[in-house]
Parts: sequence; C-alpha cells; structure tokens
Amino acid sequence: MRHGKKFNHLGRTASHRKAMLSNMASSLILHKRINTTVAKAKALRKYVEPLITRAKSDTTHSRRMAFSYLQDKESVTELFGPIAEKIAARPGGYTRIIKTGARLGDNAEMCMVELVDFNELLLQESGTAKSKTRRSRRGGKKQETVKEEASTKAESNVEDATIVEETPAEQAKVEEVAEDQATDETPAEEPKANDASEDSKETKKGE
Repeated sequence: MRHGKKFNHLGRTASHRKAMLSNMASSLILHKRINTTVAKAKALRKYVEPLITRAKSDTTHSRRMAFSYLQDKESVTELFGPIAEKIAARPGGYTRIIKTGARLGDNAEMCMVELVDFNELLLQESGTAKSKTRRSRRGGKKQETVKEEASTKAESNVEDATIVEETPAEQAKVEEVAEDQATDETPAEEPKANDASEDSKETKKGE
C-alpha cells in the first residue's frame, strides 16, 4: 500500500522519469514556456525550482550541480545568466501553471508552464493594477477625489470660456451692428432738440 506517498511516478521507470524531467527543465529554461500535461507540470515544478534557486549563487559548485541535473551547457549558461538576473529579488514561486483544457486524444488535462518573470503581458497588467488607488470602506478618499474632479472641471470650463476668441468675420459683424445703432440713435435725438426750441418760441409768443 502507498498510503501518504505523494510522489507521482508518471507511469515511468526512475531512469525514464529522470531523463524526461531533465529534458523538460532544459526546454523550459531555454524557451521560457512549454505545453504539457498538468501531472508532468507539477512534477517539473518540483524539479526545476530548486535549480533556479541555486542559480542565485553563481559559483562553480552551483554550476556543476545544475549541469548534473540538466545535462545541457546552453541551458546552464541561460540559467545562470538572464534568468538569474530576473529572479534575483523573487523569493520562490518562479513558475506558473496555466490550464489550457483537455487533449483530444485521451482527454488528458493540458496546461502551459512558464517562468513568471518572462511573461511581459501579465507584468504590464500587474503594473497598471498597482497604480490604481485603494478603496476604503468609509469612502472619504472617494468623496475627496470627486470634489477635486468637479473643481478641476469647473476651472477648465472657465478657462475655455475665457480663451474663446472672435474671428475677423465676427468682429466685422459686431462693428457693423455698433454703427447701425449709432445711426439709429442720432436722428432720434434731433427731434427732441427741435421740440425744445419750438416750446421756447411758443413761450416767448405767449409773453
């Protein structure tokens, strides 16, 4: 009985399983992501993450130990080069498993295994999410932000109203209207003066 034994043999002998995990780890290091079954991905994660942690200390002993697992010089140089630089500040959790559905032939559960620090799309999304402000239950900050937005909108409207300039055609129309008003006002004032002179003549005659 195998009670409490969590090690997955993957239906292979020890030598076959070791060779398979070594090749998968080398492919993951070189290509940064591979497609495989979920069972193999979980076994690969236990196999490759200690090697990535070992890459943080670039010593001859660490390189030889990594080579004993990977058996590939190119993957070892890649592991101790760009990958070690990217994961220097990460305290574990170097890989991500993303499930991609079932395989058509045997309905096996498939997934994509990738190195976390080499997925640029998710890194950009996480950067934009971090830039957003945190919400509070009381809503005090939210009200302040709403007031600030309203004040900025009012200021922008005032500036837009003051910035509006008249075109030359509009200025000419305004001048014409002013001239017309001036011409209309002058004849209206002349009859008043005539009426005053006539009143004065009538008073003289009455005397």
